[in-house]
Amino acid sequence: MAPMHGGSAPSSWVTRFAHLAPKHMPVLDLACGGGRHTRYFLEQGYRVTATDIAMSEILDLEREDRVELVKRDLEDGSIWPFGTQTFGCVVVTNYLHRPILKPLVATVDFGGVLIYETFAQGNEAYGKPSNPDYLLKPGELLETVRGTLQVVAYEHGQVKSPTPSVRQRICAVNATGARFVE
Repeated sequence: MAPMHGGSAPSSWVTRFAHLAPKHMPVLDLACGGGRHTRYFLEQGYRVTATDIAMSEILDLEREDRVELVKRDLEDGSIWPFGTQTFGCVVVTNYLHRPILKPLVATVDFGGVLIYETFAQGNEAYGKPSNPDYLLKPGELLETVRGTLQVVAYEHGQVKSPTPSVRQRICAVNATGARFVE
């Protein structure tokens, strides 16, 4: 197996709730970047689908039999690349593209978990991202999962680590089997 983590530690929000991911179901690491969460979940014994617009930082994992690498531009206007496929855990950090939020939530299988963390309004004071298109509005993740997933934990506010910023975070489970797609 390829060496894990590659120098970038997984998010503490992700590791805090990773135990909620069913072991027998695959993980989707959306906008995976350097693959820190892909590597973390592989170390925990999960099968992982990792997707990003650029895969160069995780090509060392292409021979790993428990990982599927999917090179995809999630913002090109194409339909949701995973169709009706579902996952036991969907992980998103430091990424926001509003048009895919609803299909992303629908990708969380019954018994599965969504672990999402990204920048929020107020982050302008700390630098980039500062464009409102890439900053969550207060309560936006709560609204995104309303009626579909049950919230386990939610935070919105200033954080000091890994760098000072304003973040919104949610962990929510699909305890009802609901799958609403517009």
